[in-house]
Amino acid sequence: MLALEERGLRLSLANGDLAYFNYYWLRDNCTSAWDESTQERIYDILEEPDDLKPKTAQIDASTLTIEWPDGHQSRYDLAWLARWHYPNGQVCMGHGDLAQRKRQPWYADHYSQIKRFSFPELIEQPAQVADWTEALLDEGIALLTEMPNSNEGLQQACELIGVVRSSFSGYTFDVRTEANPVNLAYTNKALELHTDLPPEELAPGIQFLHCRVNDAIGGESLFVDACSVAQAFKAQYPDYFNLLTTLKVPFRYTTNFQDVRARQVIIELDPYNGEVSGIHFSQHLADVFDFPPEVMDAFYPAFRKFGQMLQDPKYLMRFRLNAGECIVFDNHRVVHGRSAFVAGSGARHLRGCYVDRNEMRSTYRVLRAKYPKGEAE
Repeated sequence: MLALEERGLRLSLANGDLAYFNYYWLRDNCTSAWDESTQERIYDILEEPDDLKPKTAQIDASTLTIEWPDGHQSRYDLAWLARWHYPNGQVCMGHGDLAQRKRQPWYADHYSQIKRFSFPELIEQPAQVADWTEALLDEGIALLTEMPNSNEGLQQACELIGVVRSSFSGYTFDVRTEANPVNLAYTNKALELHTDLPPEELAPGIQFLHCRVNDAIGGESLFVDACSVAQAFKAQYPDYFNLLTTLKVPFRYTTNFQDVRARQVIIELDPYNGEVSGIHFSQHLADVFDFPPEVMDAFYPAFRKFGQMLQDPKYLMRFRLNAGECIVFDNHRVVHGRSAFVAGSGARHLRGCYVDRNEMRSTYRVLRAKYPKGEAE
């Protein structure tokens, strides 16, 4: 079946579905609309008339052919069109996205199961980088081993999956005690569970913490899969959950030369499937909450309950990060902190930086397409 309507056409697909396609969308996605070398669109849909309609349209075997009023012909493979069909209101397949993967929840006992990757092997084997980024997509955390004790090593690790993203902390940052700290991380005090830099308009995505030396007494690393917590929170406190996914909370970072501010939802949702994709949570970078009184009455119980669940021993993973290791994690999904350590008991130095999640996803799509799972390089 093929029927031309006022603004688009309907046609039968191989699976029996009746699909609808807008005329402007069809003209905008003719194969001639794309540059063969750059894969960028070179066609200007703005030049078309307000009443664009095909002159003729026909189906021949597996191809839809349209002749437009200006004489241009467009051909569309029916199997390709089927990928852009919205069956029963569902999301269409489109290009397909290898990076749209199911998030795997984990809990307090996950340390022994964290995916581990040798830094020298990652340098030599791109297929291993695909496995590493897949672990970050699935679990939000992975551990690199055999890291060199150098600044260059951390940068090289980051550049395997993306471009190092600067922040108000700089291009990189060093976590060690300072005489006049501008951040609690630069003391020997305990750090509560948090995500980094919610005062940034777009908080950093993938965080690297490279342990250069850790001889101090104490200072355990603390990590929680906040998505696991948020799913349980949703099931137990649906009203609280809805509030924390919609209400934008103020965050602020101030020093003598910086005043960085942004508003973020506490729990973020995946725009593709509505699942929990991450959180923004930092009590030490939260600004004065400025909601109306009646909203405050609802917000504080929700905020406190969620924060308390993040600290539940069921979810809290503890371990010691050792020299030569680099913990890499999704800063939107995984909250982290540390226990206090004894000042003067030994050197402790972690060097950190960030890569945006979109960079990591891009790397995964390219490498996984080149090195399918289970196939040798």
